[in-house]
Amino acid sequence: MTRIDVRDGFTVHDYRTKLKLLNDTGDTRTLENREELGCPACGRAFDRLYVSERPTETFSSPPERPFCLARTDDRLLVLTH
Repeated sequence: MTRIDVRDGFTVHDYRTKLKLLNDTGDTRTLENREELGCPACGRAFDRLYVSERPTETFSSPPERPFCLARTDDRLLVLTH
C-alpha cells in the first residue's frame, strides 16, 4: 500500500490518479480515496481526505469515525477512516 508522504509538503497532483475530487472551494478540497492509499499519520487506508490551506479551521462536530491529522508548512490534512 502506498502511503501519502508529507515530509516535503503535500500536493494533490502527486496522487491525482488515486484520489477522486469531491469538492473544491479554492482553499479547501475534499477527496475520496479510490486506491487504498495509506494515511500519513497511521499508515492505514482512509476513506476521505480534507485538505485546507486556511490559517484556521473550525469543524461543527467531530466525525463519528476515527480520524487522523497531518500538517505541512502550508496545509492541514484531515483523514477519516
